[in-house]
Amino acid sequence: MAIAPGEGKPMPASVVVPASLSAVLGKLCVFTAPGFTTFTAMVTGLVAQTGAGTVTGMLTGAGLAQAWPHDRAHAFFSRTRWNVDILGIVLAHLIVSTLLPQGAAITVAVDDTLFKRSGKKVFGAAWQHDGAAKGPKPVGRGTCFVVVGVVVELPFLTRPVCLPVMARLWRPKTGPSKVELAASAVKLLAVYLNRPLHMVADAPYHGRALRHLPEAITLTTRLPASAALFDLAPPPTNKRGRPRLKGARLGTPAELAETATFTTTRVARYGRTDQVQIAEVRCLWYGSFHTQTVRVILIRDQDTATGYGLALVTTDLATPTAALVTRYAWRWSIETAFAEARTLLGVGQARHRSESAVRRTVPFGLYCYSITVVWHALHGHHPSDAADHRAWAPWYTTKTDPSFADMLAKLRREITAARFLPVTPGQPTGAEIQAVHQAWAQASLQHTA
Repeated sequence: MAIAPGEGKPMPASVVVPASLSAVLGKLCVFTAPGFTTFTAMVTGLVAQTGAGTVTGMLTGAGLAQAWPHDRAHAFFSRTRWNVDILGIVLAHLIVSTLLPQGAAITVAVDDTLFKRSGKKVFGAAWQHDGAAKGPKPVGRGTCFVVVGVVVELPFLTRPVCLPVMARLWRPKTGPSKVELAASAVKLLAVYLNRPLHMVADAPYHGRALRHLPEAITLTTRLPASAALFDLAPPPTNKRGRPRLKGARLGTPAELAETATFTTTRVARYGRTDQVQIAEVRCLWYGSFHTQTVRVILIRDQDTATGYGLALVTTDLATPTAALVTRYAWRWSIETAFAEARTLLGVGQARHRSESAVRRTVPFGLYCYSITVVWHALHGHHPSDAADHRAWAPWYTTKTDPSFADMLAKLRREITAARFLPVTPGQPTGAEIQAVHQAWAQASLQHTA
């Protein structure tokens, strides 16, 4: 036990974790016993803290700032022996086994995002494309991570949610490309999860690394407007010479739309059901997928007579077209996860510079996002949550689903309540009772403000 400066009460030497959160974290033990203790403290601290998501912020959020040396927290990311991919695979196992129907196919969303960093000695930091930047040159300096997340539908939500389970640092002009990083991560997940896996991604994710994926993996992505499409290869002619690998040139998606036959279909996407026109062609995208047969899906609004609004390409040759459109729309959930992890959890705010710490800290923060949602789905959700929210905030008249902010706030309250419970059976002290009263009074003021 350590004594806080100016106080007579000893500080706890270990983090206080609610039993429900401990039950979730206990299924993610890929550490030594001391490493798991630190892991538990860092997760609890990142979730509980309301300030900066730095390493010392995690230590403060865990209530250990006066009990642990800050080097213990920093060493967890820079020197402790644990593998960030293995932790992600174990987390993916937990998500699939608890939040998906048994034997159901898994949908994973893939994208990359930039976490801005300054300083010449930050490993992997460089000037590169920043999708969130404004102006004619959307660039920023920082570290870019290629992220894979499992997309799940929860019974208490009307929208899908993406739970990050793998994140790998991409270094411009050094090492594997973004597509290669994504392909290796998805293949690794497919091997360990042992289920059919459907990958959805934005237009940049195509090419040689994603050709001829294992049979259990399909890819659905947006088709670039400049893509050159070809008819399927004609049958062999039994004449001398190599058989043809592709048929006649069909042209770009715009040229394909000029002669394609569109049919009216209802599709579920982005929380609503739309009536759209869809055309489908089986062909070759020779420049990207070589001789592998793909389906090109052209989508346009019902009142549009020419052209197309969105073109998709998929290696899934069996799923109905409307379901493929819905699956691609789920891709947007990973963008939501990025925004909420940044703004609500402070992911990316850690100031590490060494290679090991840089490669681990952002994935750790994204995993904490997933852990929070898993905790809420298994232990935190109550059917009256949305009604209670409308009761103290009546201007949210249409609120029916808990947001990630609601899930995070509920877990923070659970952590705070656990800290005020006595360690041994008996009556709480007067100081503890007074602290609880002050905490609830402050919460009431915030709710009525």
